[in-house]
Amino acid sequence: MSPQTATPRHAARPASPIGAPVRPHPRPHPRSTRRLPLGHGSGFRVIAFAFLVAMAFTAVPAPLWALYQAREGFSTFMVTVAFAAYAVGVVVSLFLAGHLSDRLGRRRVLLPAVIVEALAAVMFLTSTSLGVVIAARVVSGLGIGMITATATAHLSELHAAARPRAGRGRSDLVSTTANMGGFAVGPLVSGLLAQYAGAPLRTPYLVFLGLLLLAAAGVALVPETVEPAGERPAYRPQRVTVPAASRPAFFAACGATLAAFAVLGLFTSLGPVFVAGTMHHPSRALAGLVPFLVFGSAAGAQAVLLRVAARRQLAIGLTAMVLGLAAVTAAVWLPGLGLFVAGGMAAGAGAGVLFKGTVSTVVTLAEPRRRGEALAGLFLAAYIGLAVPVLGLGVGTLYVPQRVALLGFAAALVAICASVSHRLLRR
Repeated sequence: MSPQTATPRHAARPASPIGAPVRPHPRPHPRSTRRLPLGHGSGFRVIAFAFLVAMAFTAVPAPLWALYQAREGFSTFMVTVAFAAYAVGVVVSLFLAGHLSDRLGRRRVLLPAVIVEALAAVMFLTSTSLGVVIAARVVSGLGIGMITATATAHLSELHAAARPRAGRGRSDLVSTTANMGGFAVGPLVSGLLAQYAGAPLRTPYLVFLGLLLLAAAGVALVPETVEPAGERPAYRPQRVTVPAASRPAFFAACGATLAAFAVLGLFTSLGPVFVAGTMHHPSRALAGLVPFLVFGSAAGAQAVLLRVAARRQLAIGLTAMVLGLAAVTAAVWLPGLGLFVAGGMAAGAGAGVLFKGTVSTVVTLAEPRRRGEALAGLFLAAYIGLAVPVLGLGVGTLYVPQRVALLGFAAALVAICASVSHRLLRR
């Protein structure tokens, strides 16, 4: 989802879709390929695989929440708490460690981060209790906060080293596909395993534990692309900067991003719960298929509209997301599974395109030297959107029926889109 925008030597590059801003890197390490058996081309494929597996793992619980409810008695609200715990871990890691690979090296950050994801898988395997599930979600978020920015930068640098005359299009497409595609693949694989392989609350995590360990072994063999500085500067967390001259448009972009991530969060938290409960379709394979289609639509729409101007992307994204939300809400009230899936795909496509447009907008608004800090503010809004509205939906289910709570959730997001649309689209 990175915009195709060239940036100055000391400016931050556009960010990965779900990660921290990616800064320019020091010169490539001159000895990396002599130390390790993999070349830059093979390393590119290994990092893409590791990125995909890590992102897929974070969405493994999506089709399993109804099973946790049945076995452990999780309320709908506690499902949203467990889901939001992931966003908390990502935000903490994003601002404390997401930028460290610029100093320490890509592999030195990516390898421990993938191992942290494997640790989260082990935690899921040890217990199905609420406390362990929440802790595992936080740990998973901590790992992803480091992986997204680091893997995106590493892919770009490995591609440049392997194909120095090629543009960034391939690496940008692969990083976007691994990122959003991981969120699509994770629930699908998890749902199929839960439906057909037995031990549904263990088998998916066991399979992904093996994949994560395989990814970690591969990352250890990939060439380094950053030569750490001889004298490291003092540590500081990721800064957040709001462009002073363009604050109204910046905050409008943040509002749209918040709404987009709230929609995506709905389908990896309570979306499968609605399918199993309200629509009476208990299949875990179906519960995994729904978020797969939603996130697949988000990734596909981004690829199709890759070269469309940012303002048009914003208009298309806002329209598709609002119409999709309306269809999803109507489907829960009727209820109707086909309308729910179609609405989810439209909302997912809209959210993906809308977010791509807001990233492009912030890249344009921010001063080159502050671009990474401005993008950090946009990602803060994204993860607030991923956690807070879904938590609000969970709280609503404590007091009103689920379909009424969803109606309020959708109405709030539509109101946000309406309030920011004029500011975004007039640019």
